[in-house]
This record gives sequence, C-alpha cells and structure tokens, in this order.
Amino acid sequence: MKAKTMRRVYLREAAAALVLARLAVRFVAPARIFAWADRPPRRLCRFATDEARWISWAVEDLGMRPWINAPALPRALAAHAMLRRRGIASRLCLGVACNGGAFATHAWVEIGQDKVVGGAAADGFCRLAAYGGAC
Repeated sequence: MKAKTMRRVYLREAAAALVLARLAVRFVAPARIFAWADRPPRRLCRFATDEARWISWAVEDLGMRPWINAPALPRALAAHAMLRRRGIASRLCLGVACNGGAFATHAWVEIGQDKVVGGAAADGFCRLAAYGGAC
C-alpha cells in the first residue's frame, strides 16, 4: 500500500476508535473498561513494529485536533484497542502526579519498555495501575 493510503486507513480507524473511547469513558463503568483492557489479545504478532508506529502517529495526531480534543485516557484506550486488534501486546498505564498541592492524572500505552502513546507527558507521573499483557 502507498504511504498516502496507509495514512488515510490509520486516521479513519483512529477517528472511530477515539470517538468510541470517548463514549466509553463517559457512559461505561470504569470497572468494565479496565476489565476489557486487562484481557490479552487473541493472537500475538511480534513483528508489527511499523503498525505500532502508524497507530501511535494516528492517535496522537487526531487526539490533538480541536474537533476531537481527546484527553489522555480516550487516546490510550483507542491506541490499546487498535494494537490489540492487530495482535500487538500492549499495556495501558494510569498514573498520578502532585503539582503544587493539586493532583494530575495521565494515561499512556506501553509496548515492552517503550511508551507508544502519551509517553512524552508520562515522565513526571507515578504509575498507579497497568492493564494488559505487554511482554
């Protein structure tokens, strides 16, 4: 496939995943969301590093646009779902930081030791929970 076609495919899937993730965060109980996120993928594909980069790019690119304006948790859920769909084992992480007496929360996705989505802002956060089966 051409690069232009690949961009379109991943951007469309990321848009649908972000919308569904935002709806899930708003209307589904957190226990059900995190139980889903904790399940391992049905199959494993260990050699899909290009797909992980495309997914990271698409979710981060669309998540910053003003018409979607997705916070960290819907971005992480969308990326985790897209990675699981392709058989890439990933870990959804939730963290907290204290900034001058106020708490801040963040969510990011890891594959192994690499932070794929939300990693740039995750450095100052202490991990509270991790869901999923990244090896």
